[in-house]
Amino acid sequence: MIIGVPKEVKSDEYRVALLPVGVEELVARGHRVIVESSAGVGSGLPDEDYLRAGAELAASGADVFEQADLIVKVKEPQPEEFALIRSGQLLFTYFHLAASRELTDAMIDSGATCFAYETLRDAKGRLPLLTPMSEVAGRMSIQQGAKYLERPQMGRGILLGGVPGVPPAHITILGGGIVGSNAAKIAAGFQADVAILDVDLDRLRYLDDIMPANVNTLYSDRHTILEQIQRADLVVGSVLIPGAKAPQLVRKEDLRLMKPGSVVIDVAVDQGGCIETTRPTTHGNPTFIVDDVVHYCVANMPGAVGRTSTFALCNATTPWVIRLAELGGQGAIDAAGPLRESVNVHQRTITNAAVANAFGMPHCDW
Repeated sequence: MIIGVPKEVKSDEYRVALLPVGVEELVARGHRVIVESSAGVGSGLPDEDYLRAGAELAASGADVFEQADLIVKVKEPQPEEFALIRSGQLLFTYFHLAASRELTDAMIDSGATCFAYETLRDAKGRLPLLTPMSEVAGRMSIQQGAKYLERPQMGRGILLGGVPGVPPAHITILGGGIVGSNAAKIAAGFQADVAILDVDLDRLRYLDDIMPANVNTLYSDRHTILEQIQRADLVVGSVLIPGAKAPQLVRKEDLRLMKPGSVVIDVAVDQGGCIETTRPTTHGNPTFIVDDVVHYCVANMPGAVGRTSTFALCNATTPWVIRLAELGGQGAIDAAGPLRESVNVHQRTITNAAVANAFGMPHCDW
């Protein structure tokens, strides 16, 4: 099989979808790997590393798409890439289709088979390809929140940990999954006052056992959310329903309850966001203000720490890339395993119920 790795074109995206060691593993199994020139530079991986591993270099993304049977990416195809995708081609990347009707329609029209990282479940029911980037985003959310609480960034002028005689910031984390738990760990390390909300009582019991004393667990309901956002200096949105649009837990009118200069970091922006006022932003222009609340809604947060994120992502994805290359698209579907469950679009039909439900569209059950 010919595997193609184009350079990411999303704004300020510095990750790359395959490490040189992944190229070496694929080439050793008889596959060709074509990498767009400078695709790895943002992660500190020069072309020479890929050439030594056995890759072929292509001058442009168009050349990669034209030659490859399987395209491996990090972020969803961008509008300028839509026309490069051909019928029967396999795409393996983060799609987050439920957040974009335009992207969903484009993938259906392309005739490609779309294997989505974020909906691949392993034999234990985990989301192994979503987990590493959720870990990065959760930890980054506190790092970014600390920065945007500073007064020059239009924040309240709050130091997360406070100082003797001055109380620390109050941080509310909506969702106790991978993003939320990683955010809570970092926030706790800053000595902030942290509340983490979830509807899964077993998860809350687990978090209560492992978190330090300055992290409190709360059952998530409408009243508790409203109470918490009134107290919060920083709100982190980290709710996930795999493949589906994120539920909007904080409404626009709720922002009036929040302190002027408080900050929301909506990590769920890739799935539409759990704050009603969320809209995707970029690293170049990361924030906007609604009702005196600073919103940070960068849709590719881990892209800013490209080297860390690339290695974390590829550690998880490369075995699945190899398996997909070995099986082929139809073979992966026929095998009825995690790769088949990760297919969101196949033969111009949506195959993921959550994506279809987001737009009121039909889908095909396997």
